Amino acid sequence: MNRSKSTSPSQWRAFACLALSMALVGSYVGLSKQLVLIFPVFLLAWLRFGIGGLAMLSWLRKPASEAPLDAPTKRLLFLESFLGNFLFSICMLFGVSMTSAVAAGVIMASIPACVAVMSWLFLRERVGSRVWAAVACAVLGISLVSLSKSEHLAQEVQGLSDDLAYKNAWLGNLLVFCAVLCEAAYAVIGKKLTGVMTPKRISSLINLWGFLLVMPLGIWQALRFDFSGVSVSMWLLLLFYSLAASVWTVWLWMTGLKTVPAAKAGVFTVMLPIAAAAVGVLLLGERMNGLQMIAFAIALVGVVLATLPEKSSSV
Repeated sequence: MNRSKSTSPSQWRAFACLALSMALVGSYVGLSKQLVLIFPVFLLAWLRFGIGGLAMLSWLRKPASEAPLDAPTKRLLFLESFLGNFLFSICMLFGVSMTSAVAAGVIMASIPACVAVMSWLFLRERVGSRVWAAVACAVLGISLVSLSKSEHLAQEVQGLSDDLAYKNAWLGNLLVFCAVLCEAAYAVIGKKLTGVMTPKRISSLINLWGFLLVMPLGIWQALRFDFSGVSVSMWLLLLFYSLAASVWTVWLWMTGLKTVPAAKAGVFTVMLPIAAAAVGVLLLGERMNGLQMIAFAIALVGVVLATLPEKSSSV
C-alpha cells in the first residue's frame, strides 16, 4: 500500500536555509541599486569580496576532519567562483544593458529548469514528476511577473529611437541566458562540493577566488575613484551588501544543499523575485498589481510541491 515519507526536521531546516538564501539575494539586489550609482561595478564587486573575506578569515582554516584538497576539488572551487560570482555578474550586468528588463526577467525564469536539467545530466539525480511540476510553476510564476511590466515598458519604448536601444537585443538576451547557465552551474557544482567540504569552508574559498579574479579591474577603478565623496549611509549599505552576498547567502545555500538534491533546491530560486518585490512594496513604495499577485501565488505553489513529503509504495 502507499504511505508518505515524513520530512525530517533536518530537511525542513535545509528548505529554510535555501529559501532564506534566495530571499536575502532578492532583498539586497533591491536595496543595492543605490550602490551601483555610487561605485563602479568592478570596484563594488572587489570591495564586496574584500569585506566578505575579512569576515570569513577564520573559515579558511581546514578542519581536522576534512581531507586535503585534491586537484578535481580545486578545479570545482575555481569554477564555482568563476561561474557563480565573476562570470554571472558580468553577463547579467552587460546583458541587461543591451536588452529589455521584460526579456531578461523571462529568461531568468528558466533558472529552476536549468538546475533540474543539469542535476539530471551531471549529478545523475532522479528528478520526479512533482519536482518537474514545481519547476514549471516557478518558470510560469516568474514569467508572469516579468510580463506584467510589459505595458509600462511599451510606453517607454515608444519614445526611443528604433536604431539605438534594441538593435543589440539579441546579444543582450544571449548574455542573460549565459548568466542563467552560470547560476545553474553554481547550484550543481555546489552540490558536488558539499559532499567533501563544509559550507563555511566552501563559502570562504570561493569568495577568495572571486576577490582575486576581480582584483585587476577593481584596482584599476579604485585608482580613479573619489572615496571621500561616499556618505556614511552608503558605507553601511555596502557593509550589509557584502556580508549578505558573500557570507550569509552562500553559507545558507551550501548548508541547504548538503541534504537537498540540486534539482529540488533550484525551485527555491523563486524566492529571489518574491523578496525583491516585497522590498519594493514595503520599503520603496512600489505597487503590486493583480497579475503579479497571481504569479507569486503560482510560484509559492511550486515551493509547496517541492517540499511536501513524497509517497512511496511498500508491501
